[in-house]
Amino acid sequence: MDARVLTMGEAVAVEGVTADAAWDPALVDLYRSQRLPLLRLAVLLVDDRTVAEDVVQDAFLGLQRRWHAVDPAAAAGYLRTSVVNGARSQLRRRGVARRHLRVAEPEEGPPADLAVLLSEEHREVVEAMRRLPSRQREVLVLRYWSGLSEAEIASVLGVARGTVKSSASRALAALETELGGRS
Repeated sequence: MDARVLTMGEAVAVEGVTADAAWDPALVDLYRSQRLPLLRLAVLLVDDRTVAEDVVQDAFLGLQRRWHAVDPAAAAGYLRTSVVNGARSQLRRRGVARRHLRVAEPEEGPPADLAVLLSEEHREVVEAMRRLPSRQREVLVLRYWSGLSEAEIASVLGVARGTVKSSASRALAALETELGGRS
């Protein structure tokens, strides 16, 4: 792909994704560098690769629409926030659908791609994390998977730093209680 800014109406293919819009080369580079880490983050939050891919795609399309107003240095943070918010929306929709539809669902089990994403030693931790409240799970994923600081997590989640600290503390205590005798 050349380094020019593409204009409306030009079809662009970025790793198999086609879009009819302006794709700045910096945005394309951001996509190439951040798509997989964001996909992993979304998979950990929603437990469904297909939904996670949709969440990440929506985040990038939202960024592309606002690219003119977003500081490129802050774009990765914008994307993380978009992915977390998109994951929350998907989980809300899933919860509403489950409450209102009485459809026979298969037994809950680990997602099919869990074996690909994690080694055996981490599966128990992921299973235990699924049972945490969503805020605690989000804080742990952002801290230990994405490597964000407390201040960055607070910014992504839109909460105070103290909320991040207390959520992390409670989550780690719950995980230690549940997994304490299994090492």
